[in-house]
Amino acid sequence: MIALMVNSLAVGQPRKPAATTRATPESPYAGEERRHIKALSAEDIKAYENGEGMGFAKAAELNHYPGPKHVLNAAVELGLTADQKEQTQKIYRAMHEKAIRAGRTIVQDEGKLDDLFSSGSINPKALDSLTAAIATSEGRLRAIHLGAHLAERGVLSPRQIRRYDELRGYGEAGAHHHHDRMHHH
Repeated sequence: MIALMVNSLAVGQPRKPAATTRATPESPYAGEERRHIKALSAEDIKAYENGEGMGFAKAAELNHYPGPKHVLNAAVELGLTADQKEQTQKIYRAMHEKAIRAGRTIVQDEGKLDDLFSSGSINPKALDSLTAAIATSEGRLRAIHLGAHLAERGVLSPRQIRRYDELRGYGEAGAHHHHDRMHHH
């Protein structure tokens, strides 16, 4: 009997408590339920409402189509002429005004969607309508930012575009075969 008791205990080892595990692991969304609009962080809302790029123009930015805001910030380093600076300011202002309007629409529609879910009054028709509106607004916002990059490329010389890429830290990999397609000013 004593042998059985010794064999059933791990000799010299403290007894470990049973591990407690959750049936479901904690969600990466934990804490976000306290947000005003659950799908958007405070930073997201601020960025939308301020017309910020939020990465919407990466297809342009990373393929040698400079953004007007960054061009203005690097005006001296790029050697912008007075005319180029004026054109860039016009492109930026037009883009920024449109982006603010589109961003505010996205925030409003996300708020409506959140309200419908939180009140329990969501239905398939409202769900389809609001998500389609949000997707359309996000597409519009992306087109606004991409369009500004497209317009800006027409303002700069190939040399300035290369310099812009250098200033932004974009490597030379894959860059050389695109420069021959850039127009000259």
